[in-house]
Amino acid sequence: MLCLMVALVMVMTACSSGGNSESSPSASSSDSGSSSGETKLEMWTFNELHKTFYDDMAKRWNEAHSDKKIQLTVNVYPYDDMHNKLLVALQSGTGAPDLADIELNKFPNFLKGEPQLVPLNDIVDPELGNLVKSRLDIYAKDGQYYGIDFHVGAAVIYYNKEILDKAGVNPDEIVTWADYEAAGKKVLDSAGVPMTTLETSDIWSLMPQVAQAPGKDDLQTADGQLNITSPIVSGPLKWQQNLIKSKIAVLTPGGNHHAEEYYGMMNGGGAASVWMPMWYMGRFTDYMPDLKGKIVIKPMPMWNQGEPRSAGMGGTGTAVTKTSKNQEAAKSFLAYAKLSKEGNIEIWKQLGFDPLRSDVWDAPELKESNKFTDYFGPNIFDVLTQVKSEIEGVIINEQTPTISDAFKTSVMTRILLDNEDVDKVLSDTAAQLK
Repeated sequence: MLCLMVALVMVMTACSSGGNSESSPSASSSDSGSSSGETKLEMWTFNELHKTFYDDMAKRWNEAHSDKKIQLTVNVYPYDDMHNKLLVALQSGTGAPDLADIELNKFPNFLKGEPQLVPLNDIVDPELGNLVKSRLDIYAKDGQYYGIDFHVGAAVIYYNKEILDKAGVNPDEIVTWADYEAAGKKVLDSAGVPMTTLETSDIWSLMPQVAQAPGKDDLQTADGQLNITSPIVSGPLKWQQNLIKSKIAVLTPGGNHHAEEYYGMMNGGGAASVWMPMWYMGRFTDYMPDLKGKIVIKPMPMWNQGEPRSAGMGGTGTAVTKTSKNQEAAKSFLAYAKLSKEGNIEIWKQLGFDPLRSDVWDAPELKESNKFTDYFGPNIFDVLTQVKSEIEGVIINEQTPTISDAFKTSVMTRILLDNEDVDKVLSDTAAQLK
């Protein structure tokens, strides 16, 4: 009874203020301005390195725009916590930040129904000719762009040249996957190690090979229909299964290429190559230091002559929320940080990502010495320039997380570890998913 009386008094007191109370996060994530005249912006991310980058870019923005200064507060939350918290805030219309990093596989959840994110076409369209468009399409709906990525995530192949030299294999002569398989046989016979490792608990080994097939289809068709029983998917899986049987490939220690067991095996020269996105360079520099100076980066082999040699993998789309009081300021800062030439150069320098703007790939700043050029050599972006028009996109929609989980938890293990019939596994999985 006492609690009820206290609550009643509080409500009556609030009502008597005439609704003229101080603004709170319930209406928006941040106040419209600070006493110093700077526009206050709040941002959420799940990666501490992203925060460091944004903090630096906010400082650079203020130095270059003294009349439009911002006061950026970047909060870092655990991956699942941040995405869940953001989804609830946007659905309820209260408590969301001005800007947020949304990971690629979570992004479809934020495009359901009417997106509570701000369309970004007005900042994207002027720069579209300089950007890898497929990396914007994955964050789009009904012709509107809702997220801007850090990187292209172009899939490439990393060769251990020391092992290839021992086997008498020239990586520049590996043009098709058939060439790759033949080279792998030579490596196995001459050097006594497998050509590569294939994942069973993730799909980084599979998706680049599926996505690089000509056309728009991958695990789904362009119009969002399940497509996992098609030759686009079954072909690479049968090829990978055959590589395991012939011992040209082995199963990845730890199940995926981010496992400590894998890093140790690869660092010790346990396999001659691996195909992963460009952003995987950081895994080599940080977890496989003994391979410094031994790894060369090349375009992925193609399935047939004239077909694409790469695909964009992974990503984080930065979005502006509809509840933001300062949408224009948020969009302007986002454009500066992730669409401008300066921002893209800093993305490479600070994060080691392959920038979204292809017109900076040959910029002198990208050849300046850093831990990546010291490890891989100064011509890293020559590979991207070669495949610039061949970086295939992937289909991302509301079904993507469920399909992806099915492959990670069942399909890859049944096919590569248990050696089950590929067509039967895919047919069973399609029936379950449908």
